[in-house]
Amino acid sequence: MEEQFGALWHRVITRLAERVEGHRHPQAAVHLKDLAPTLGILFRALGGDGGLQVETADGCAHGARRGFLQWLAGTGDKADLAWRDDRSLRLPETIDCFPEPGLNRDLYLWLTALAVAQPGRPQGDPANPLQTWFLANQWLTRQALAEFPGLKPRYARLVAAHLAQRPDPGRLPAAEATRERLVRAALSDPGSVTALPQAKRPPHPVPLWLHPSPDLPGAGATPTPGEEQQVSRDDRVEDLGERRRRRAERVTMPEKEAGLVTIRMENILTWGEHVQVDRGTDEEEDLNRAKAAASDMDRISVARDRRASGARLRFDLDLPAESEDDLILADGILLPEWDWRRQRLEPDRCRIVSLIAQDAPPCPLPDHLARTARRLRGQFQALAPARTWHRGQADGQELDLDAWLRLAADRAAGVGAHGDGLYRDLRAGARDLACLLLADLSLSTDAYVDDRARVIDVIRDSLFLFAEALTATGDRFGVFGFSSRRRDPVRVHTLKAFDEPYGPAVRGRINAIKPGYYTRMGAGIRHAANLLAAQPAGRRLLLLVSDGKPNDLDRYEGRFGIEDTRQAIAAARRQGLTPFCVTIDERGNDYLPHLFGAGGYVVIRRPAELPAQLPLLYARLTA
Repeated sequence: MEEQFGALWHRVITRLAERVEGHRHPQAAVHLKDLAPTLGILFRALGGDGGLQVETADGCAHGARRGFLQWLAGTGDKADLAWRDDRSLRLPETIDCFPEPGLNRDLYLWLTALAVAQPGRPQGDPANPLQTWFLANQWLTRQALAEFPGLKPRYARLVAAHLAQRPDPGRLPAAEATRERLVRAALSDPGSVTALPQAKRPPHPVPLWLHPSPDLPGAGATPTPGEEQQVSRDDRVEDLGERRRRRAERVTMPEKEAGLVTIRMENILTWGEHVQVDRGTDEEEDLNRAKAAASDMDRISVARDRRASGARLRFDLDLPAESEDDLILADGILLPEWDWRRQRLEPDRCRIVSLIAQDAPPCPLPDHLARTARRLRGQFQALAPARTWHRGQADGQELDLDAWLRLAADRAAGVGAHGDGLYRDLRAGARDLACLLLADLSLSTDAYVDDRARVIDVIRDSLFLFAEALTATGDRFGVFGFSSRRRDPVRVHTLKAFDEPYGPAVRGRINAIKPGYYTRMGAGIRHAANLLAAQPAGRRLLLLVSDGKPNDLDRYEGRFGIEDTRQAIAAARRQGLTPFCVTIDERGNDYLPHLFGAGGYVVIRRPAELPAQLPLLYARLTA
């Protein structure tokens, strides 16, 4: 009875606090998931960094004064604010600040435009981050309004609606009232206020401005080189189910013997306060509590532990035994890599290791693909150049009657003519084309696309049908797969070389592919480009089949991998190649335009359709 009454009281007081003091309007809410594509296009169209992605920002504690009902209900201590770092533009998951959906949508558009000019913002005083935030956002606002004057009416409406919601300065302490008046003046006339005085509490959040970027991870526990994480003893994995990034810090591992002992439980105020103790979870079976704790945290503190853990996340992989691995063909090829932070190409940064399956017995085409393969071979045979008559030949299969009649007419008219080129010959044409298909064989391909097949199974079927179709056209082609584990090694599997025919041996290698490690896409593309550039063909197509964005265990994750892949694609184009990406990643539209350009990729919405779609895409690309 006590628990039921407490739950009822919590619901009532929370709703009352939100309605009276929270300025929330759920009926007019606008969601980021519905506007993300539009905002991404707008950000790039206004001149924003094409490498940034639009993602969800998590709520952050603001520390400002709250109303009595909010204090009583324990709400209103966090605000969903926009911010930007070097990897993404973070916007609130939902905006319901205003009673009109149009104003909430306008706020998304305004924040996107505001973030365009951020790289040139003034830095201010590092010792006073609040002052820096106050001055920088005024500067950003002036820049946005000057560069995009069409936003001025929209900004004016947003300011008027927001000022009506801000706290009344007459009901605040003197110092906070002065600060509130200055914030109001800065919103109405950006750049008119040059200083923000000190006060006991921070000012009320300003949803029209960008929040300062999150702190960098702590340096107290830098992992030692080569240190590996132990594999979890449980294969179950839990996902928070939210597309957002959380601020984190790295801390030193606490002593195992030190436990959390407390007498006054009210001293534990929040999950977000890091306490240097070991909260072991070896025997923890209820993952819901861990998920709830992670969702509530403003900052997640991470330490590295060498012992087996009961956690359900796996960060690293064990290499297979050398006797069970593929046969290494060469010691390795050194390739450069683009350092995005230093803006330069680092030579000999990655090592490519070429492999070929040593235990892949020849096999026929799988039975479930036979019917589709016959249909594709029939369609692709039409792409093969037809046999044509070559006239005016010195010798050939038949006499060229047209040439003979012209010769007879010239001689009858007394015109001197030579008797050469009186034959015609039937010859087969040829397509001056070479294609290299590079398949992503990373660990993510072990995921299931439906109840029957994994991603790796879909890719395997796609390679079978692709090879069957190209064999019918007579085009030169090679098939390779790649995965990586840091920058050394990047494993490239030879499934079909350019100079070998397609047959049972190649089908055996394709049938033997399996999920590998990670996706160091830049190195894979550079190596594939070098192989394809050596082929004697007038047109050369580099076709990448992937299921996700570039990633690896080291710093290649995030913006670093995106920019390195972009540079590798640009280098391939300078070699005269045509790169094209086929992906089954539903989020591919977020980053592929920056990598391959608007017309350089396609997203397959239903992964199960990839085997049938891939050869048809090739036909359209080479028509």
